[in-house]
Amino acid sequence: MTSLIDLHQQLEGMRPALLRFALLQLRNENAAEDAVQETLLAVLEKPDSFAGQSSLRTYVTGILKFKIIDHIRSLKREVALDTSDDESETDLIDSLFKANGHTVNMPAAWGEPESTLQQKDFFRVLEICLENLPEKTARVFMMREWLELDTEEICKELGLTTSNLWVVLYRARLRLRECLDLNWFGNH
Repeated sequence: MTSLIDLHQQLEGMRPALLRFALLQLRNENAAEDAVQETLLAVLEKPDSFAGQSSLRTYVTGILKFKIIDHIRSLKREVALDTSDDESETDLIDSLFKANGHTVNMPAAWGEPESTLQQKDFFRVLEICLENLPEKTARVFMMREWLELDTEEICKELGLTTSNLWVVLYRARLRLRECLDLNWFGNH
């Protein structure tokens, strides 16, 4: 009984981060809350399913990931992606590349990727960078890179062409690179 109480307390501590992640992807407070609730309920209903091969946070986040995918797949209607909120995209691209297509500045060395990825602060900064992306751009990026949905499925869910999807992903990566360069790797 004590371990179930400890598990409940640990899950409550994770709740705000799980909710932020779900909200970032789903962009709907009710849907995000539902996904988090279903995730926590799944863990509490079968506490013995956690084998301890990863951290509890990784385990719970993995369950949340699938709850979010299930929610996205359950949506019957297609949503048109309006990228009009990407007004300054040309300015961003022009500032990063020369007329001949080469980069103005080579990307800075980001250190050792393995150690960087393990730092909690990196993910906090990455989350802030994602939140600063235009809403629909962030959603497409998260569907592809975090939820690992394939191109066809994302296009079907959002009513995009393959070409449009790749353009949105390219823009998201450019903005994330710029944000991480400024806010994590200290380049100006």
